[in-house]
Amino acid sequence: MQTLLALVVGGLYATGIFMILRRSLAKLVIGLAMLSHAANLLIFTAAGLLRGRPPLVPEGATRPPGPTAEPLAQALVLTAIVISFGLLAFTVALLYRAHQAVGANDLDEMTRTDR
Repeated sequence: MQTLLALVVGGLYATGIFMILRRSLAKLVIGLAMLSHAANLLIFTAAGLLRGRPPLVPEGATRPPGPTAEPLAQALVLTAIVISFGLLAFTVALLYRAHQAVGANDLDEMTRTDR
């Protein structure tokens, strides 16, 4: 399972970088989203995938009984989801405004305002 997830993470990173290097604004946003999904999956994979109970400690015990899920990886992924959503929202707003000002979907044509 770890090998399969490592291949999926590598594929998501490769596809995300490929999409970012395209000229279209929409492909840029999709590439950023794919990179954020790859980072989230990488954190889960690096923490180790263990099917277990939630990491709850019963009263009177010092540690959870039996195998439990890793709470730190879950917290990091939740934080990464919020940050990536904010980054994507800012990127979409910035690209929308740039498209309004220039009137082009091609990133190479957006340099014509510099001339």
